[in-house]
Amino acid sequence: MVVEDDENLNKMMSIKLRQEQYNVFSAYDGEEALDIMDREHIDLIISDIMMPNMDGYELTKELRKANFTLPILMVTAKSQMEDMEKCFVAGTDDYMIKPINLKEMILRVKALLRRSQLANEKKLKFRNTFLDYEALVVYTNGGQMDLPPKEFYLLFKLLSNPNKIFTRLELLDEIWGVETGSDERNVDAHIKKLRKKFENNPDFNIVTIRGLGYKGKIMD
Repeated sequence: MVVEDDENLNKMMSIKLRQEQYNVFSAYDGEEALDIMDREHIDLIISDIMMPNMDGYELTKELRKANFTLPILMVTAKSQMEDMEKCFVAGTDDYMIKPINLKEMILRVKALLRRSQLANEKKLKFRNTFLDYEALVVYTNGGQMDLPPKEFYLLFKLLSNPNKIFTRLELLDEIWGVETGSDERNVDAHIKKLRKKFENNPDFNIVTIRGLGYKGKIMD
């Protein structure tokens, strides 16, 4: 759902999303957005900050208070950048600065939806290994291992899609998002740490595909 009181920008963003085969609802303030959510299932919200009746801050706070966990991509003017902390405190997942680059918007939407799907899967189990997404813990016959968030998300992603090859760029985009200073070497470094920690685990491997990236392999 696009929540933006500028009709032209709302229309442009909605058209671009429909071109990417998304089903799009448009709202022009937070109150209208909540009305739509009473009737429709919404997977992701792109919201302006400054709007009449109910702004982006209040919309986000209301949704989080009601335990809605869907991703929220906030749109801000450069003059509002100092207020972005309020957005993240309220529960925003990502933000973009006007003027909006529509191609970048689509990339961010895809990444947020992938992460949301990953979070909703919650748990993985095979043979003697169990991954608990909410706790960021891997349980094996040898006990319990608490992983740093990025390591866990990377391992969970690879093992959720066994034998699917992910490029370093795909993994970087999904796990690290738009974090400043992140590059493909972060992926390699985290893969190295995971291999070291699970080198004696007989249930899975992380396989390097030369020139492409990595895949998870579940052992028979």
